[in-house]
Amino acid sequence: MFGRDPWGGTLEISNADSATDDDRSRDLDRGAMMRHQLDETQQSWLLAGPGDQAGKKKKYVDIGCMVIDRKIFMWTVGTILGVGLFIGFVMMIVKLVPHKKPPPPPPDQYTLALHKALMFFNAQRSGPLPKHNGVSWRGNSGMKDGLSDSTAKKSLVGGFYDAGDAIKFNFPMAWSMTMLSWTVIEYRAKYEAIGELDHVKEIIKWGTDYMLKTFNSSADTIDRIVAQVGQGDTSKGPSPNDHYCWMRPEDIDYKRPVIECHSCSDLAAEMAAALAAASIVFKDSKTYSDKLVHGAKALYKFGRLQRGRYSPNGSDQSLFYNSTSYWDEFVWGGAWMYFATGNTSYLTVATAPGMAKHAGAFWLGSPNYGVFTWDDKLPGSQVLLSRLRLFLSPGYPYEEILRTFHNQTDNVMCSYLPVYNSFNFTKGGLIQLNHGRPQPLQYVVNAAFLASLYADYLDTADTPGWYCGPNFYKTDVLRKFAKSQIDYILGKNPQKMSYVVGYGKKYPKRVHHRGASIPHNGVHYGCKGGFKWRESKKANPNILVGAMVAGPDRHDGFKDIRTNYNYTEPTLAANAGLVAALISLADIDTGSRTSVDKNTIFSAVPPMFPTPPPPPSAWKP
Repeated sequence: MFGRDPWGGTLEISNADSATDDDRSRDLDRGAMMRHQLDETQQSWLLAGPGDQAGKKKKYVDIGCMVIDRKIFMWTVGTILGVGLFIGFVMMIVKLVPHKKPPPPPPDQYTLALHKALMFFNAQRSGPLPKHNGVSWRGNSGMKDGLSDSTAKKSLVGGFYDAGDAIKFNFPMAWSMTMLSWTVIEYRAKYEAIGELDHVKEIIKWGTDYMLKTFNSSADTIDRIVAQVGQGDTSKGPSPNDHYCWMRPEDIDYKRPVIECHSCSDLAAEMAAALAAASIVFKDSKTYSDKLVHGAKALYKFGRLQRGRYSPNGSDQSLFYNSTSYWDEFVWGGAWMYFATGNTSYLTVATAPGMAKHAGAFWLGSPNYGVFTWDDKLPGSQVLLSRLRLFLSPGYPYEEILRTFHNQTDNVMCSYLPVYNSFNFTKGGLIQLNHGRPQPLQYVVNAAFLASLYADYLDTADTPGWYCGPNFYKTDVLRKFAKSQIDYILGKNPQKMSYVVGYGKKYPKRVHHRGASIPHNGVHYGCKGGFKWRESKKANPNILVGAMVAGPDRHDGFKDIRTNYNYTEPTLAANAGLVAALISLADIDTGSRTSVDKNTIFSAVPPMFPTPPPPPSAWKP
């Protein structure tokens, strides 16, 4: 019988399996050993890989996301470190090795002329001159002003001489300081970028320090102001004075009378404007700024209470700087007082409809409407208050008159455009704001400044232009007008002459100016001793750098004659307007998006509307 194999075969024992148990045991042991050897060989193949027949094992690095060969990993890390060290070394060399910075772009013509125009004020200084004054032919002068006068009996040393003479006219001097302060408030960054900020501030302070001497600046209420130091009227006979004599300011030995006024609203309001505007310029010096504000308050109060013109008929003031009214100064001074103090009572005066009417705001048919001068501040006031409407918009009760001023400013800007024939232009392109009368340039520079400044206001307010009736003009039209007028003054005219002394290759050489016309030779020339220099046809021995002369006639003609002041005499007020126009037009990179300083003028003005209350705290269950 056959036994059943559970794996499917029989349990029949064949002859081949008849070997002894010992042989079978030996065979089993030999097979087991062979299988054991085979298992070790296979395991070594699996661990070493097919190429590692020598039994060498590679090393790996596990970096988390993958496993890579250790050698490759080390090479990669080393390469990265090496490149990083090389780049760092190169950067260190670049930083440590000195290299030249690219030179700044050359200044434009307006900036070059501006540097010179400011120097004119250094030449006009009265009193003890600082060592860094920069005008070698000038020296200390007017050292007894006020002290030698039996009426004043106080020091009136300092300030500026007005023109080619040695008179200190406080009315145009104050306007000049207001104008310079206005430019610093608007274009401070420009002045700083060209290195003239300290210089122009020093000029302003020289003027305001003197003005503080001309009245009792420590009092809250005053009853008089000094209007003028020196005298120019020669109609009363041959008496030595600042027009009868021709001598250096340093050599003056004749009496210099002091003229005071007890009813002079125009002068008081203009001086208040000057001190108020300067207080914003010097707001970082609180003590001095507060002193200026205090003096401005006393002056404006005096002007409002003691009504009258500072230049009554027949007075010395009326012969040279006659004021036609004081209403425009009330608007002008009130606006500056508001910006300096934030007190709305001043804004109420400046925007009173009756005040605007008396100032001539509605005399649109006047031939001098829109002509900004040391006498008529209305056009400047309207631009200044249009600024308030553009940037703060105070609303009721000021909006109606501010809107009127804004519209009239637009009209004034339209009048500057030749297409509207409001003013004639010479064949050479100079606008005739004074209708062909002599000394035109002082009016031209003021108009150029207002046009350029107003264009900057509109740009800052994101307004692309303005309307003249149905016609819309872009702000570039205003700048084009302003540049055309200043370019004319700087030499783009039929005479091919610069009317700013020291600028360009051709400029007036015989300026009507006593100090510039007499040699700086140490010789003292008396009252009449300098007339040989006055009448000389030779060029001035001293260059009055930066002085803008009176200008050409209505036919673009010009005579470089020292004795004809209608052509060759410079003035403080004219140069203030020139500086204003030049700084507004100068192409100076300040890093700011806007040309004007939008906020500084409002630094003392409180918020127009109450601050909204904070939001309620979050609700908690």
